[in-house]
Amino acid sequence: MATHFSPEALKFLRNLVRNNNRDWFDARKPVYERELKAPMLALIEEINSELVDFAPQHVRPAPKCMFRIYRDTRFSPDKTPYKKHVSAWFARQGLEKKSGGGFYFHLSGKELIVAAGVYMPEREQLLAIRNHLLEHHAEYRKLLQVRTLRRVMGEFDGLRLSRPPKGFPKDHPAIDLIACRQWGVSASLPTETALRSSLRKEIVSRFRAAAPLIEFLNRPLTAGRKPENLNKFL
Repeated sequence: MATHFSPEALKFLRNLVRNNNRDWFDARKPVYERELKAPMLALIEEINSELVDFAPQHVRPAPKCMFRIYRDTRFSPDKTPYKKHVSAWFARQGLEKKSGGGFYFHLSGKELIVAAGVYMPEREQLLAIRNHLLEHHAEYRKLLQVRTLRRVMGEFDGLRLSRPPKGFPKDHPAIDLIACRQWGVSASLPTETALRSSLRKEIVSRFRAAAPLIEFLNRPLTAGRKPENLNKFL
């Protein structure tokens, strides 16, 4: 049977928004483990089995894909200890986590987000993608216009510089893309999607549609890199 979440899982996430403290969470940790963490890991495994067909370099062990629910509050004025969602990131093997292009989804009490793109590139990776866009911006725009992608995902409004980055011509036809610090697509689905047996299909169909875009964004970051052995991840 295809993995999906329970009404109890959504109830937990919605209550967590109002009770984001350790005492409340600790008293209900078994509910989190049973209704959210276990189904999340099972769902990731199911998604991995599908990624083999169209994005095999993004297959990773489920515990490494799933983010911890605990927030890092060291440098944040918001000291609430827990995230308000559960999430997973399918990074490309060989790239630092969250640096290259990858696939992402998260479930909160308000929505299911499915996304694919580059979100936190390191400085060298940012420069590599921008230089890649200088020469191949037409290909990138064409990928964004593919009907199957446009039907299920929209381009997200990520971080963008207010002026052209240093060293890049301001009159270049790709300057709107080069000024970005993030690239990708996303979709927001009703939270109730997570309750249905079609959950995996909803996520995977969007990942599949975005796979050529992710390959494009990772191309300048993986040039010359030897492919890894998939067997150790399966």
